[in-house]
Amino acid sequence: MISPKTKRILIRLGENIKLARLRRKLSAEQISERAGISRPTLLAIEKGSPSVSIGSYVDVLFVLGLADDLLNVASDDELGRKLQDAKLLIKERAPRR
Repeated sequence: MISPKTKRILIRLGENIKLARLRRKLSAEQISERAGISRPTLLAIEKGSPSVSIGSYVDVLFVLGLADDLLNVASDDELGRKLQDAKLLIKERAPRR
């Protein structure tokens, strides 16, 4: 079961993918053929279905010329860097003998 927040994110991603397809004046058939997926799978992606593999989402983004945008996900992990830096500031104690 996915959380409501995750579902909202997937729905928005699907909407963005559909808008990108429409802006390029490409049919669902053209995109699905180029991405190597079925038309129903593309329609599920455009609805934000959580049951579609992430690979299929990436295939569609690649066809639309947007796959490189995924490289930005978690690239600037500010929280992770702060946690890493905080750990470096804490001195490790020598083990007791």
